[in-house]
Amino acid sequence: MKSAEPPLAARANSVGSSPVRDILALTSRPEVISFAGGLPAPELFDAEGIRAAYDRVLAEEAERALQYSTSEGDPELRAVTAARLTARGLPTEADDLLVTNGSQQALTLLTTTLVEPGDVVLVEDPCYLAALQALSFAGTRIVAVPTDDQGIDPAALEEIAVRERPKLLYIVPTFQNPTGRTLPAKRRRAVAEVAQRHGFWIVEDDPYGELRYSGEEVPWIASAPAAADRTVLLGTFSKIMAPGMRLGYLRAPGRLRRACVIAKQSADLHTSTVDQAAAARYLRDRDLAAHLSTVRAAYRERRDALLDSLPEAMPAGSRWNHPDGGMFVWARLPDGLDATKLLSVVIKHDVAYVPGAPFFAGTPDPASLRLSFTTHSPEEIREGLRRLAEAFATAGVSAS
Repeated sequence: MKSAEPPLAARANSVGSSPVRDILALTSRPEVISFAGGLPAPELFDAEGIRAAYDRVLAEEAERALQYSTSEGDPELRAVTAARLTARGLPTEADDLLVTNGSQQALTLLTTTLVEPGDVVLVEDPCYLAALQALSFAGTRIVAVPTDDQGIDPAALEEIAVRERPKLLYIVPTFQNPTGRTLPAKRRRAVAEVAQRHGFWIVEDDPYGELRYSGEEVPWIASAPAAADRTVLLGTFSKIMAPGMRLGYLRAPGRLRRACVIAKQSADLHTSTVDQAAAARYLRDRDLAAHLSTVRAAYRERRDALLDSLPEAMPAGSRWNHPDGGMFVWARLPDGLDATKLLSVVIKHDVAYVPGAPFFAGTPDPASLRLSFTTHSPEEIREGLRRLAEAFATAGVSAS
Protein backbone atom coordinates (compact mmCIF):
# COMPACT_ATOMS: atom_id res chain seq x y z
CA MET A 1 0.00 0.00 0.00
CA LYS A 2 1.34 3.39 -1.02
CA SER A 3 1.82 5.77 1.90
CA ALA A 4 0.59 9.36 1.85
CA GLU A 5 2.91 11.93 0.37
CA PRO A 6 4.83 13.81 3.11
CA PRO A 7 3.36 17.27 3.76
CA LEU A 8 4.79 20.61 2.70
CA ALA A 9 5.60 23.30 5.21
CA ALA A 10 2.55 25.31 6.25
CA ARG A 11 3.96 28.46 4.66
CA ALA A 12 4.09 26.76 1.25
CA ASN A 13 0.35 26.17 1.38
CA SER A 14 -0.57 29.58 2.77
CA VAL A 15 0.95 31.80 0.06
CA GLY A 16 -0.50 31.76 -3.45
CA SER A 17 1.03 32.48 -6.84
CA SER A 18 1.39 36.09 -7.97
CA PRO A 19 -1.81 37.18 -9.75
CA VAL A 20 0.27 39.39 -12.05
CA ARG A 21 2.38 36.46 -13.21
CA ASP A 22 -0.75 34.38 -13.69
CA ILE A 23 -2.20 37.11 -15.92
CA LEU A 24 1.06 37.39 -17.85
CA ALA A 25 0.81 33.68 -18.64
CA LEU A 26 -2.70 34.22 -20.00
CA THR A 27 -1.58 37.14 -22.17
CA SER A 28 1.65 35.70 -23.56
CA ARG A 29 0.19 35.36 -27.06
CA PRO A 30 2.08 37.73 -29.41
CA GLU A 31 -1.12 39.32 -30.70
CA VAL A 32 -2.05 40.57 -27.21
CA ILE A 33 -1.15 44.17 -26.39
CA SER A 34 -0.57 43.80 -22.68
CA PHE A 35 -0.45 46.66 -20.21
CA ALA A 36 -0.17 44.03 -17.45
CA GLY A 37 3.57 43.56 -17.08
CA GLY A 38 6.04 45.74 -15.23
CA LEU A 39 8.91 44.98 -17.59
CA PRO A 40 11.66 47.14 -19.08
CA ALA A 41 11.52 47.52 -22.86
CA PRO A 42 13.83 44.81 -24.29
CA GLU A 43 14.62 46.77 -27.46
CA LEU A 44 16.16 49.46 -25.25
CA PHE A 45 18.65 47.13 -23.56
CA ASP A 46 22.24 48.11 -24.37
CA ALA A 47 22.96 44.59 -25.60
CA GLU A 48 26.10 45.65 -27.45
CA GLY A 49 27.58 47.33 -24.39
CA ILE A 50 26.67 44.46 -22.08
CA ARG A 51 28.11 41.90 -24.50
CA ALA A 52 31.35 43.92 -24.70
CA ALA A 53 31.55 43.97 -20.91
CA TYR A 54 31.24 40.18 -20.70
CA ASP A 55 33.79 39.78 -23.50
CA ARG A 56 36.35 41.93 -21.72
CA VAL A 57 35.78 40.22 -18.39
CA LEU A 58 36.21 36.76 -19.89
CA ALA A 59 39.22 37.82 -21.95
CA GLU A 60 41.05 39.66 -19.18
CA GLU A 61 39.98 38.13 -15.85
CA ALA A 62 38.28 34.81 -16.55
CA GLU A 63 39.97 32.96 -13.69
CA ARG A 64 38.49 35.40 -11.17
CA ALA A 65 35.14 35.93 -12.90
CA LEU A 66 34.39 32.20 -13.17
CA GLN A 67 35.41 31.38 -9.61
CA TYR A 68 33.53 31.42 -6.31
CA SER A 69 33.40 34.89 -4.74
CA THR A 70 32.68 36.66 -1.47
CA SER A 71 29.14 36.80 -0.11
CA GLU A 72 29.26 40.58 0.21
CA GLY A 73 29.67 41.03 -3.53
CA ASP A 74 32.23 42.11 -6.11
CA PRO A 75 34.34 44.91 -4.58
CA GLU A 76 34.40 46.94 -7.80
CA LEU A 77 30.65 46.67 -8.30
CA ARG A 78 30.04 47.75 -4.71
CA ALA A 79 32.47 50.65 -5.15
CA VAL A 80 30.88 51.96 -8.32
CA THR A 81 27.38 51.52 -6.85
CA ALA A 82 28.42 53.42 -3.72
CA ALA A 83 29.82 56.21 -5.90
CA ARG A 84 26.55 56.42 -7.85
CA LEU A 85 24.48 56.64 -4.65
CA THR A 86 26.81 59.28 -3.26
CA ALA A 87 26.53 61.33 -6.45
CA ARG A 88 22.74 61.14 -6.14
CA GLY A 89 22.82 62.60 -2.64
CA LEU A 90 23.24 59.64 -0.29
CA PRO A 91 26.84 59.35 0.98
CA THR A 92 27.71 55.66 0.76
CA GLU A 93 30.83 53.49 1.07
CA ALA A 94 31.35 50.19 -0.69
CA ASP A 95 31.27 48.39 2.66
CA ASP A 96 27.75 49.74 3.29
CA LEU A 97 26.43 47.52 0.49
CA LEU A 98 25.56 43.87 -0.06
CA VAL A 99 25.04 42.65 -3.64
CA THR A 100 21.97 40.43 -4.07
CA ASN A 101 20.16 38.44 -6.76
CA GLY A 102 17.88 41.33 -7.59
CA SER A 103 16.25 43.48 -4.93
CA GLN A 104 13.71 40.70 -4.43
CA GLN A 105 16.38 38.58 -2.75
CA ALA A 106 17.32 41.56 -0.62
CA LEU A 107 13.76 41.68 0.67
CA THR A 108 13.86 37.95 1.43
CA LEU A 109 17.13 38.35 3.34
CA LEU A 110 15.56 41.12 5.39
CA THR A 111 12.54 39.03 6.30
CA THR A 112 14.96 36.31 7.39
CA THR A 113 16.99 38.62 9.62
CA LEU A 114 14.40 41.10 10.93
CA VAL A 115 11.08 39.38 11.56
CA GLU A 116 9.72 36.42 13.45
CA PRO A 117 6.46 34.66 12.63
CA GLY A 118 3.63 36.77 13.97
CA ASP A 119 5.53 40.06 13.90
CA VAL A 120 3.58 43.02 12.56
CA VAL A 121 4.83 44.50 9.29
CA LEU A 122 3.32 47.67 7.86
CA VAL A 123 2.84 48.23 4.12
CA GLU A 124 1.35 50.87 1.89
CA ASP A 125 -2.12 50.03 0.65
CA PRO A 126 -1.97 49.13 -2.22
CA CYS A 127 1.48 47.50 -2.14
CA TYR A 128 3.99 45.75 -4.42
CA LEU A 129 2.71 42.19 -4.81
CA ALA A 130 6.04 40.36 -4.52
CA ALA A 131 6.68 42.14 -1.23
CA LEU A 132 3.37 40.85 0.09
CA GLN A 133 4.44 37.35 -0.97
CA ALA A 134 7.81 37.58 0.78
CA LEU A 135 6.28 38.97 3.96
CA SER A 136 3.58 36.30 3.94
CA PHE A 137 6.17 33.53 3.52
CA ALA A 138 7.94 34.87 6.60
CA GLY A 139 4.74 34.39 8.61
CA THR A 140 4.32 38.06 9.46
CA ARG A 141 1.04 39.78 10.20
CA ILE A 142 0.71 42.36 7.44
CA VAL A 143 -1.11 45.56 8.37
CA ALA A 144 -2.10 48.02 5.65
CA VAL A 145 -1.49 51.76 6.09
CA PRO A 146 -3.93 54.01 4.19
CA THR A 147 -2.68 56.08 1.27
CA ASP A 148 -3.97 58.93 -0.86
CA ASP A 149 -2.85 60.44 -4.17
CA GLN A 150 0.45 61.48 -2.55
CA GLY A 151 1.25 58.10 -1.02
CA ILE A 152 1.28 56.87 2.55
CA ASP A 153 -0.54 58.95 5.18
CA PRO A 154 1.92 59.79 8.01
CA ALA A 155 -0.90 60.52 10.48
CA ALA A 156 -2.41 57.11 9.84
CA LEU A 157 1.06 55.57 10.12
CA GLU A 158 1.49 57.17 13.56
CA GLU A 159 -1.86 55.90 14.78
CA ILE A 160 -1.24 52.36 13.53
CA ALA A 161 2.29 52.29 14.95
CA VAL A 162 0.96 53.16 18.40
CA ARG A 163 -1.65 50.42 18.20
CA GLU A 164 0.29 47.63 16.45
CA ARG A 165 3.93 48.06 17.59
CA PRO A 166 5.33 47.04 14.17
CA LYS A 167 8.73 45.53 13.47
CA LEU A 168 9.16 47.28 10.11
CA LEU A 169 7.54 49.34 7.36
CA TYR A 170 7.98 48.35 3.72
CA ILE A 171 7.57 51.28 1.33
CA VAL A 172 8.27 52.23 -2.31
CA PRO A 173 8.23 56.04 -2.04
CA THR A 174 9.26 56.92 -5.62
CA PHE A 175 7.01 55.95 -8.58
CA GLN A 176 5.43 53.26 -6.46
CA ASN A 177 4.34 49.90 -7.79
CA PRO A 178 1.40 49.67 -8.49
CA THR A 179 0.27 53.31 -8.29
CA GLY A 180 3.18 55.30 -9.77
CA ARG A 181 2.84 57.76 -6.87
CA THR A 182 5.77 59.65 -5.36
CA LEU A 183 5.83 60.49 -1.65
CA PRO A 184 6.61 64.21 -1.11
CA ALA A 185 9.68 65.23 0.88
CA LYS A 186 7.61 66.49 3.83
CA ARG A 187 5.90 63.13 4.19
CA ARG A 188 9.22 61.28 3.89
CA ARG A 189 10.57 63.23 6.83
CA ALA A 190 7.38 62.51 8.76
CA VAL A 191 7.67 58.78 8.05
CA ALA A 192 11.27 58.83 9.29
CA GLU A 193 10.22 60.59 12.49
CA VAL A 194 7.40 58.11 13.16
CA ALA A 195 9.87 55.23 12.78
CA GLN A 196 12.28 56.94 15.16
CA ARG A 197 9.57 57.51 17.78
CA HIS A 198 8.25 53.97 17.66
CA GLY A 199 11.45 52.04 17.03
CA PHE A 200 10.69 50.17 13.82
CA TRP A 201 12.77 49.55 10.69
CA ILE A 202 12.05 51.15 7.32
CA VAL A 203 12.68 49.10 4.18
CA GLU A 204 12.84 51.68 1.37
CA ASP A 205 12.61 50.00 -2.02
CA ASP A 206 13.78 52.14 -4.95
CA PRO A 207 13.64 50.21 -8.24
CA TYR A 208 12.32 53.12 -10.33
CA GLY A 209 14.05 56.21 -8.95
CA GLU A 210 16.23 56.80 -12.01
CA LEU A 211 13.24 56.64 -14.36
CA ARG A 212 12.06 60.23 -13.85
CA TYR A 213 10.48 62.06 -16.79
CA SER A 214 9.24 65.24 -15.13
CA GLY A 215 9.35 66.98 -11.76
CA GLU A 216 12.14 67.35 -9.23
CA GLU A 217 14.14 64.66 -7.46
CA VAL A 218 13.00 63.90 -3.90
CA PRO A 219 15.58 62.82 -1.27
CA TRP A 220 15.52 59.24 -0.05
CA ILE A 221 13.99 58.49 3.34
CA ALA A 222 17.39 56.93 4.09
CA SER A 223 18.94 60.40 3.90
CA ALA A 224 16.72 61.79 6.69
CA PRO A 225 18.72 62.10 9.95
CA ALA A 226 15.85 60.63 11.98
CA ALA A 227 15.94 57.41 9.94
CA ALA A 228 19.62 56.97 9.13
CA ASP A 229 20.13 54.23 11.73
CA ARG A 230 16.98 52.28 10.87
CA THR A 231 16.48 52.50 7.11
CA VAL A 232 17.48 49.84 4.59
CA LEU A 233 17.63 51.02 0.99
CA LEU A 234 17.02 48.44 -1.72
CA GLY A 235 18.22 49.06 -5.27
CA THR A 236 18.41 47.15 -8.53
CA PHE A 237 20.13 47.16 -11.90
CA SER A 238 17.11 45.49 -13.51
CA LYS A 239 15.44 48.71 -14.66
CA ILE A 240 18.59 50.54 -15.79
CA MET A 241 20.70 47.69 -17.20
CA ALA A 242 18.98 44.32 -17.69
CA PRO A 243 16.68 42.30 -15.40
CA GLY A 244 18.07 38.99 -16.68
CA MET A 245 21.37 39.69 -14.92
CA ARG A 246 19.48 39.51 -11.58
CA LEU A 247 21.60 42.11 -9.80
CA GLY A 248 20.43 44.20 -6.89
CA TYR A 249 21.80 45.49 -3.62
CA LEU A 250 20.89 46.59 -0.15
CA ARG A 251 22.38 49.46 1.83
CA ALA A 252 21.97 48.91 5.56
CA PRO A 253 23.47 49.75 8.96
CA GLY A 254 26.42 47.52 9.82
CA ARG A 255 24.85 45.07 12.28
CA LEU A 256 21.90 44.34 10.02
CA ARG A 257 24.05 44.15 6.91
CA ARG A 258 26.33 41.58 8.54
CA ALA A 259 23.30 39.50 9.50
CA CYS A 260 22.08 39.66 5.89
CA VAL A 261 25.50 38.45 4.69
CA ILE A 262 25.15 35.37 6.88
CA ALA A 263 21.61 34.78 5.63
CA LYS A 264 22.85 35.07 2.05
CA GLN A 265 25.61 32.55 2.73
CA SER A 266 22.97 30.04 3.74
CA ALA A 267 20.82 30.85 0.71
CA ASP A 268 23.24 30.87 -2.23
CA LEU A 269 26.80 31.64 -1.00
CA HIS A 270 27.05 34.65 -3.33
CA THR A 271 25.59 36.31 -6.39
CA SER A 272 27.00 35.24 -9.79
CA THR A 273 30.64 36.30 -9.98
CA VAL A 274 30.73 36.73 -13.74
CA ASP A 275 27.53 38.78 -13.84
CA GLN A 276 28.81 41.08 -11.12
CA ALA A 277 32.14 41.50 -12.89
CA ALA A 278 30.42 42.27 -16.19
CA ALA A 279 28.15 44.82 -14.53
CA ALA A 280 31.10 46.53 -12.89
CA ARG A 281 32.95 46.59 -16.21
CA TYR A 282 29.87 47.96 -17.98
CA LEU A 283 29.48 50.75 -15.43
CA ARG A 284 33.16 51.61 -15.78
CA ASP A 285 33.39 51.50 -19.59
CA ARG A 286 30.00 52.74 -20.82
CA ASP A 287 28.15 56.03 -20.47
CA LEU A 288 25.19 54.86 -18.40
CA ALA A 289 23.88 58.42 -18.10
CA ALA A 290 23.57 58.68 -21.88
CA HIS A 291 21.88 55.29 -22.07
CA LEU A 292 19.40 56.25 -19.35
CA SER A 293 18.65 59.49 -21.16
CA THR A 294 17.60 57.44 -24.20
CA VAL A 295 15.49 55.11 -22.06
CA ARG A 296 13.78 57.97 -20.23
CA ALA A 297 12.97 59.76 -23.49
CA ALA A 298 11.32 56.62 -24.89
CA TYR A 299 9.39 55.91 -21.70
CA ARG A 300 8.25 59.53 -21.44
CA GLU A 301 6.82 59.32 -24.96
CA ARG A 302 5.05 56.07 -24.10
CA ARG A 303 3.65 57.43 -20.85
CA ASP A 304 2.30 60.46 -22.69
CA ALA A 305 0.76 58.28 -25.41
CA LEU A 306 -1.08 56.30 -22.74
CA LEU A 307 -2.27 59.37 -20.87
CA ASP A 308 -3.36 61.13 -24.07
CA SER A 309 -5.47 58.16 -25.19
CA LEU A 310 -7.03 57.10 -21.88
CA PRO A 311 -9.96 59.58 -22.08
CA GLU A 312 -11.27 57.83 -25.20
CA ALA A 313 -10.70 54.34 -23.79
CA MET A 314 -11.95 54.42 -20.22
CA PRO A 315 -15.60 54.35 -19.12
CA ALA A 316 -17.25 57.66 -18.24
CA GLY A 317 -16.42 58.65 -14.68
CA SER A 318 -13.05 56.84 -14.58
CA ARG A 319 -10.03 58.49 -12.96
CA TRP A 320 -6.27 58.00 -13.30
CA ASN A 321 -3.08 59.67 -12.17
CA HIS A 322 -0.23 61.33 -14.10
CA PRO A 323 3.02 59.91 -12.67
CA ASP A 324 6.28 61.81 -13.06
CA GLY A 325 8.19 58.60 -13.78
CA GLY A 326 8.39 54.87 -13.31
CA MET A 327 6.39 52.32 -15.29
CA PHE A 328 2.78 52.54 -14.16
CA VAL A 329 -0.43 54.51 -14.35
CA TRP A 330 -3.02 53.74 -11.67
CA ALA A 331 -6.63 54.00 -12.77
CA ARG A 332 -10.04 53.57 -11.22
CA LEU A 333 -13.27 52.63 -12.95
CA PRO A 334 -16.55 54.17 -11.77
CA ASP A 335 -18.13 52.77 -8.62
CA GLY A 336 -19.94 49.51 -9.25
CA LEU A 337 -17.54 48.21 -11.90
CA ASP A 338 -15.16 45.34 -11.17
CA ALA A 339 -11.85 45.36 -13.05
CA THR A 340 -11.28 41.65 -12.36
CA LYS A 341 -14.63 40.60 -13.80
CA LEU A 342 -14.19 42.84 -16.82
CA LEU A 343 -10.74 41.40 -17.56
CA SER A 344 -12.23 38.19 -18.99
CA VAL A 345 -13.98 40.29 -21.64
CA VAL A 346 -10.95 42.50 -22.20
CA ILE A 347 -8.58 39.59 -22.88
CA LYS A 348 -10.89 38.35 -25.66
CA HIS A 349 -10.10 41.62 -27.46
CA ASP A 350 -6.34 40.88 -27.31
CA VAL A 351 -5.53 43.51 -24.72
CA ALA A 352 -4.89 43.25 -20.98
CA TYR A 353 -4.30 45.14 -17.76
CA VAL A 354 -3.77 44.08 -14.14
CA PRO A 355 -6.74 44.40 -11.77
CA GLY A 356 -5.82 46.44 -8.73
CA ALA A 357 -7.55 44.32 -6.08
CA PRO A 358 -4.67 41.83 -5.47
CA PHE A 359 -2.31 44.68 -4.55
CA PHE A 360 -4.30 45.56 -1.43
CA ALA A 361 -3.31 44.15 1.96
CA GLY A 362 -6.41 45.77 3.44
CA THR A 363 -9.85 46.09 1.89
CA PRO A 364 -9.40 45.75 -1.89
CA ASP A 365 -10.77 48.27 -4.36
CA PRO A 366 -12.40 46.18 -7.12
CA ALA A 367 -12.64 49.17 -9.46
CA SER A 368 -8.89 49.82 -9.55
CA LEU A 369 -6.41 48.68 -12.19
CA ARG A 370 -2.76 49.10 -13.15
CA LEU A 371 -1.51 49.95 -16.63
CA SER A 372 2.16 49.59 -17.59
CA PHE A 373 3.34 51.66 -20.57
CA THR A 374 7.01 50.71 -21.00
CA THR A 375 7.00 47.72 -23.35
CA HIS A 376 4.96 49.06 -26.28
CA SER A 377 5.52 51.79 -28.84
CA PRO A 378 3.17 54.80 -28.83
CA GLU A 379 1.41 53.33 -31.88
CA GLU A 380 0.88 50.00 -30.11
CA ILE A 381 -0.33 51.81 -26.99
CA ARG A 382 -2.93 53.73 -28.98
CA GLU A 383 -4.09 50.50 -30.67
CA GLY A 384 -4.21 48.74 -27.31
CA LEU A 385 -6.41 51.44 -25.85
CA ARG A 386 -8.65 51.32 -28.92
CA ARG A 387 -9.12 47.61 -28.20
CA LEU A 388 -9.74 48.37 -24.55
CA ALA A 389 -12.50 50.85 -25.45
CA GLU A 390 -14.02 48.23 -27.74
CA ALA A 391 -13.90 45.65 -24.95
CA PHE A 392 -15.60 47.97 -22.48
CA ALA A 393 -18.28 48.72 -25.09
CA THR A 394 -18.84 44.97 -25.58
CA ALA A 395 -19.30 44.68 -21.81
CA GLY A 396 -21.91 47.44 -21.94
CA VAL A 397 -19.70 50.09 -20.35
CA SER A 398 -19.69 53.40 -22.22
CA ALA A 399 -16.43 55.22 -22.86
CA SER A 400 -16.03 58.73 -21.52
